[in-house]
Amino acid sequence: MPGRGKPGGTGSGSGDGPDYGWLYGGRSDQGARGSAGGSEDPEPTQVLPRIDRPGTASRTRSAAATTRGRATEPPHRPVQPAQPVPPPKEARRTRRKRPIGKIILLVLLAWIVFLVAVPVWATSKIDKVDIVPSGDRPASQPGTTYLLVGSDSRKGLSKAENKRLGTGGVGDVGQRTDTIMLLHTGGGPSMLLSVPRDSLVAVPGHGTTKINAAFALGGPRLLVKTIEQNTGVRVDHYVEIGFGGFVNSVDAVGGIEICPTRRMVDPRANLNIKRGCQQADGVTALGYARSRHVSQYGDIDRARHQREVVSAIGAEVKSPWTFVNPVRYYEVNKAATSSLRISKGTGVIALAKFGLAMTRVNGKSGLTCSMPIADQAIHWDRERALALLKYVKEDRTGDIPKRLCTPTGLPGVTG
Repeated sequence: MPGRGKPGGTGSGSGDGPDYGWLYGGRSDQGARGSAGGSEDPEPTQVLPRIDRPGTASRTRSAAATTRGRATEPPHRPVQPAQPVPPPKEARRTRRKRPIGKIILLVLLAWIVFLVAVPVWATSKIDKVDIVPSGDRPASQPGTTYLLVGSDSRKGLSKAENKRLGTGGVGDVGQRTDTIMLLHTGGGPSMLLSVPRDSLVAVPGHGTTKINAAFALGGPRLLVKTIEQNTGVRVDHYVEIGFGGFVNSVDAVGGIEICPTRRMVDPRANLNIKRGCQQADGVTALGYARSRHVSQYGDIDRARHQREVVSAIGAEVKSPWTFVNPVRYYEVNKAATSSLRISKGTGVIALAKFGLAMTRVNGKSGLTCSMPIADQAIHWDRERALALLKYVKEDRTGDIPKRLCTPTGLPGVTG
């Protein structure tokens, strides 16, 4: 047809027909002319911008950034609903610990109250006795000295219990004492000094007789006066314990260890034990502390056994188990005060110091001695006794030489 050119080429040569060369990659005459003539195409071809499919650009940029060593951008993710942020673990632990800490604090406070209340209650049940003697007394001395007396009082014991203990009699039949000791505590080691009950001394108003007669004739007050006038040591506090309290104290701590050096069979003390260290209950410990008829030194050995038993009780009382176990703690306080008499003015603190000192008299932390004596009659060895008592009066127990502090009190006899 006239005026139509061929595809991919120019027109038929006629300038009237349309030129489709631009469509097929060819150049139109006008384009050629425009180039030759310098005129521009009035309608230039518009190049559309490239639009990538979703995700293509991100992958392309990530690849390019990775190639160049730059950090990549995180891929786009849909926004999730906001979730509550849990508190840090430390904060959660703090919130959990607060109530536990308060409970522990309350338990500790309750325990402290219990530890204080029980001895206060027990002390309030103890009988008080006036021990202040008439007449002149030694002046105040450094340290504190307690007079410890073990009486044969059956107070609180039934007929069956007296039979079991082998003490004989019923009720409070006695005003005698088998045990007389001086406990001194102060700047030096605590010292427990046995005074043999058969010691021949001057008893005010009664001449020269056995020292335990002072207790039988005038009770604690005359005994204190006799001790002070014969030793020169001022007695600050008085503690007396009967048979029942002694036995109960041993049983309250679950028994004690005793170490007899020979087999002991003494019907008068209700005692039958073998030689060597062994566990003893209250009944056996009482018999061991009372027996004197089967020992080589009689009353001297008995005093030594008494110190051994008292020290063993103290060692058991100071065990941590006593203060951790509420039942044992209660029973120990109850037993110690069940058959006890103390001097007026001896309060909870003074009694607590006494108990603490009794736990320290045996071993490296304390001294256990017998009054120096000249013979088994028993007469005191005046020279050695005065030398020993001078250390006590001056509160210098740490300076006492071994020759003055012996188990028997006899010169040259240490065992």
